[in-house]
Amino acid sequence: MENPNQVVLLETMLLIRRFEEKLEALSKEPGKLHGMMIVCTGQEAVAAGVSAALEPQDVIISNHRSHGHLIAKGAEINLLMAEIYGKRTGYNKGKSGTLHIAVPEVNALCTTTVVGGGIPIAVGTAFAAQYENKDFVTVCYFGNGAADEGSFHEALNLAALWNLPVIFVCENNVYSGAQRQEEHTRVKDLADRAAAYGMASQIVDGNDVQRVYEATAEAREKCLAGDGPILLEFKTYRWGGHSTTDHQVYQPKEEIEQWKQRCPIEKLKKELLGAGVLTEATWQQLNEGVMKQVEQSVQFAEESPWPDVTEALEDIFA
Repeated sequence: MENPNQVVLLETMLLIRRFEEKLEALSKEPGKLHGMMIVCTGQEAVAAGVSAALEPQDVIISNHRSHGHLIAKGAEINLLMAEIYGKRTGYNKGKSGTLHIAVPEVNALCTTTVVGGGIPIAVGTAFAAQYENKDFVTVCYFGNGAADEGSFHEALNLAALWNLPVIFVCENNVYSGAQRQEEHTRVKDLADRAAAYGMASQIVDGNDVQRVYEATAEAREKCLAGDGPILLEFKTYRWGGHSTTDHQVYQPKEEIEQWKQRCPIEKLKKELLGAGVLTEATWQQLNEGVMKQVEQSVQFAEESPWPDVTEALEDIFA
């Protein structure tokens, strides 16, 4: 298992952060973006570390907090931004908006806002891989609230029974909407639930991108060797509210500040500066380069055409 390029990991996390900061800013400008933005600020290490351990043929199934997953898997931010704007040049021709983006080009097959809705879908793609003897794994992202859905338990039971090559990635960010975990379950560590289905599991620091990578790489090897599935619980935190319209009245300010001290980007940046891999000058160049990419994506989206009304019924299958 080779270690990923640490500077690339840092750049991926930074691109996710700056892209979503731009979305937040745009959502507050009249007439720019419609609807709420659901962002993953503070959780970037999960998407970056997981995707660094995957190969192009591996499939991901995402949830409502999807921008980071898609960017880390290799989606082009110009096309993502255009889709979020609702423009014809977007990945889904402006028809999905921010909450239902699919990017088959990088095997990001589905984004679903149904809580727990992606978990059975991931079992389906993993079954297809096994049935057709294909060399890929499926990664399914979901939050801690989804682990209380019936779909979670049914899907894990089948995946374990059939020994499917699927990695269930629980991004445990403490909250499910406005509810803390202890308000909707008595289980402290959701990874413990895997034992009920005879499935392996691991609890990982979700703010340490290297540890996220290592856990995912190991899980992938096991899945491809026929020793899957596995449940990975990444402990992390959502700095903002459930969406950009959430005022966070239920989140203690001191709790938010404590988790900001564990920022995954700052953690890796500090490590690379200490090791001499990065300098303050190269960090500045990296940040400026990422900001330029994000601004170019906004320009691309704003200059792109709207879908024509005659296209409304295209790409519909029954």
